[in-house]
Amino acid sequence: MTAQQHSPLASFTGDARPYGGGDPYADYRTADFPFTRYADLADRRLGAGVVAANDEFFAQRENLLVPERAEFDPEHFGHKGKIMDGWETRRRRGASADHPWPTADDHDWALIRLGAPGVIRGIVVDTAHFRGNYPQAVSVEAACVAGFPSPQELLADDVKWTTLVPRTAVGGHAANGFQVSVEQRFTHVRLNQHPDGGVARLRVYGEVVPDPAWLAALGTFDVVALENGGRAEDASNLFYSPATNTIQPGRARVMHECWETRRRRDQGNDWIRYRLAAQSEIRALEIDTAYLKGNAAGWATVSVRDGEDGGHGETGDWTEILPRTRLQPDTLHRFVLDTPVVATHARVDIYPDGGISRLRLFGSLTEEGTARLSARHQELGG
Repeated sequence: MTAQQHSPLASFTGDARPYGGGDPYADYRTADFPFTRYADLADRRLGAGVVAANDEFFAQRENLLVPERAEFDPEHFGHKGKIMDGWETRRRRGASADHPWPTADDHDWALIRLGAPGVIRGIVVDTAHFRGNYPQAVSVEAACVAGFPSPQELLADDVKWTTLVPRTAVGGHAANGFQVSVEQRFTHVRLNQHPDGGVARLRVYGEVVPDPAWLAALGTFDVVALENGGRAEDASNLFYSPATNTIQPGRARVMHECWETRRRRDQGNDWIRYRLAAQSEIRALEIDTAYLKGNAAGWATVSVRDGEDGGHGETGDWTEILPRTRLQPDTLHRFVLDTPVVATHARVDIYPDGGISRLRLFGSLTEEGTARLSARHQELGG
């Protein structure tokens, strides 16, 4: 295992106070982690899953990847004890009465298949509601394994695991964040808790690095989709929900799976800027306002530009491919372009505020885009 440097962030250690009633999140310990602007590669909506764990006696491993924050019901008990919304293992014991304590090497583990392979920028190990039964420390490793490996294949001796987070003390009832600086493409992570305990949620933030061979086989695809390597780089407002929601797979099922801004009280408008999977030729687009009924955007424009800098300001060398167009609430809007357009970045402007649930840009990679994507995929060990 190769250890890699990780940057220190706000850290939490020690027990939280026992739950005393009222809002269970009132004394929750957290911080603003800069890497959370990236997509969660362990999002089940992308296809992530917890493929195995050595123990899940008290609470199921699948809870680690539930998109919503953990809930707590103080009166919810079952035959095995307190039912927790997280992954919780039994208490470890030593080998004998003379040494009843677990050894320094004893630990529990869970294997997670990322929903989309990519470069990991940060990790949050969330121990919400685990106040006195959280692990003493955690560590996180990652591997890049092609195909669809079984748990047994992932645990084989020939699999190289890279340590992203070395064994580090964590706190109970806290969002324990770790910044990662490893320029490598990963497909799986392994969460270790030392020696035992419970973790409510695991978030693995990073940049999707798609397989160029797969995109080439598709031919025409959504070039801004998160699963294909698109990214929401910036947005004017993230008050209610993240801009990344607009490029998630499938249609929104509820309003909180959309992008919604606060109500504007000026003469401006809201926007999102995207980076496409690579340079692409766009031929059609969709704007979906599903589940936005009284708060859908009134009008929208879509613009693109071709260039690596992306035009980081609100204005720049942008070409409008959809003029300001009236949107209907809770509706899928489809537009075919008169002429295909080449771009590396896109921008949707909504007027004056509100939200959209999805943006789709259908097209195919250019020769230059294919070459750049293939080179990056190879550089990152894909």
